[in-house]
Amino acid sequence: MHLSHRVLNRATLHRQLLLKPAKMPVLDAVTHLAGLQAQAPFPPYYALWCRLQDFQPDDLASLLLDRSVVRMVLMRGTVHLVPAADALAWRPLVQIVMDRALTAANQHREPLSKLDHDAVAKTTSELLRERPYSSDQLGKALVEHYPETPAGSLMFLVRAILPLVQIPPRGVWGKAGQPTYQVADHWLDGVDAPAQSAAELVRRYLAAFGPATVADVQAWAGVTKLGEVVEEMDLRTYLDPEGRTIYDLPDATLPDEDTPAPTRLLGPFDQTLLSYADRTRMISDEHRKRVITINGLVKGTLLVDGRVRGIWETTANRASATMVLTPFERLAKRDIAALESSARKLLAWAEPGKTHVVQVVPG
Repeated sequence: MHLSHRVLNRATLHRQLLLKPAKMPVLDAVTHLAGLQAQAPFPPYYALWCRLQDFQPDDLASLLLDRSVVRMVLMRGTVHLVPAADALAWRPLVQIVMDRALTAANQHREPLSKLDHDAVAKTTSELLRERPYSSDQLGKALVEHYPETPAGSLMFLVRAILPLVQIPPRGVWGKAGQPTYQVADHWLDGVDAPAQSAAELVRRYLAAFGPATVADVQAWAGVTKLGEVVEEMDLRTYLDPEGRTIYDLPDATLPDEDTPAPTRLLGPFDQTLLSYADRTRMISDEHRKRVITINGLVKGTLLVDGRVRGIWETTANRASATMVLTPFERLAKRDIAALESSARKLLAWAEPGKTHVVQVVPG
């Protein structure tokens, strides 16, 4: 059975809670969504704002503070916000991504080749079990033990070989500060996290992003050779419009391709734009070049009829906040009006107590 591009688009929107805002606890939503992109501190809040009914920043901040969720390097070697149990269970499954980065050609390879990595890991763990360290503090402390190695190279190494959590106030709405680290099993002492298989990781991905190809799953996780895992699983199969095999959970349902898709403002680094090898189900290749910058930043986007049609950006001072909407193409008046309405709501949520201005400029 072939699935159209439009069905795949609607399936993504449905599983990512973007067809209709969901009414569910925040922790359940983060679990369902297989975590949230969190390279910057606040994108997870914007992701939940457009997915959940009545979401407020403290709803997520409180989970970070009580350690129900954590921010750490996971899929693709990027920072994700995930439930505590997933942080512990998934890091071993994606560790190969970090190992691969250590052997890649980069400025750290030569200084790190002279070190005993296991010894550095042991030293770092001992330091962190005494207290958390900020990036600068940990780099300086490690240089005292390994004076011939630059602090930047040492930090690159320990972030790769150890499951380090970025602890609060990093990631707490409205708070600032550089990353401060603690070892995950120490920070999450007492969390029950049974070991998971690669197959379970695939299942979680399909529940949040499916149906999808093996290449899509691998692009999300950063892990290769998942085709062998998928072949052993009990999954439903389809063909996409290009004739590629796509997989889904056996009990998963698919929306009709005529399902309406309301306009949405997706936040920066939204995972719907980053979690597929073939991203054209959500964004054209032409538009993607304008949304994802050369240094990997991902702008907030305008979603119209389920697809990216432009970007949004905000500026703010103590008295006012302005959001500029930049469509990449001509949009219907009703869609512009809907986007402007969403922009005002987003400003009221993110920048309360200020004067709000919404502008639409041609792209």
